[in-house]
Amino acid sequence: DPFFAQPTLMILCDVVDPITGQPYERDPRSTAKAALNHLNSLGIGDTAFFGPEAEFFVFEDVKIKTGSNIGYYEVDHPEGPYNSARAYEEGNMGHRPGVKGGYFPVPPVDSEQDLRSEMLAVMGEMGVDIEKHHHEVAPAQHELGMKFGTLIETADALQMYKYVVHNVAHAYGKTATFMPKPIAGDNGSGMHVHQSIWKDGKPLFAGNGYADLSETVSYTHLTLPTKRIV
Repeated sequence: DPFFAQPTLMILCDVVDPITGQPYERDPRSTAKAALNHLNSLGIGDTAFFGPEAEFFVFEDVKIKTGSNIGYYEVDHPEGPYNSARAYEEGNMGHRPGVKGGYFPVPPVDSEQDLRSEMLAVMGEMGVDIEKHHHEVAPAQHELGMKFGTLIETADALQMYKYVVHNVAHAYGKTATFMPKPIAGDNGSGMHVHQSIWKDGKPLFAGNGYADLSETVSYTHLTLPTKRIV
């Protein structure tokens, strides 16, 4: 773990019932393994690859208040178009994306290039197979890219992805959030997941049908468990 002063291990592991020794049924890794076993039992394929694209926002100020007579939250970032007339001590430079205008400009409109680079570098140091990063559609919204992989290894990498994003942002004096819709009237954060099933080293979704798809992807319905963690 790169965020502690003293050497500290981050451990990703399975949870088992201490009495029976069987996989704990509420452990997401147990659920993932069960899904992979189900895939193999159907005989459709022997390998499934997943490539998630998790989006997030970064804010420089977050206020939350709830009470018997009040309830609100307020977030702020210099990129927000709501700051176009704000008086800053160093002056308002005016370089910021408009509503839905963040995909994807170069600096100085994109103000978090260095932050994302740092996040990606730390992920790489922790063993994640990193690929790219870029600004997302909404002001103050971002995405990092990692290479696709099998279900469990990719899920483990995504846990590290979120952990790194939160902690690097915090080290920069900012707050990162994966909540789906922190800003009204602009894009929210989602997570596209690219999927493919292979058998004997061949991709089963590729073919000669519509959009170069195979009958397997057209007629096979694969149900996988999903869990949103905000």
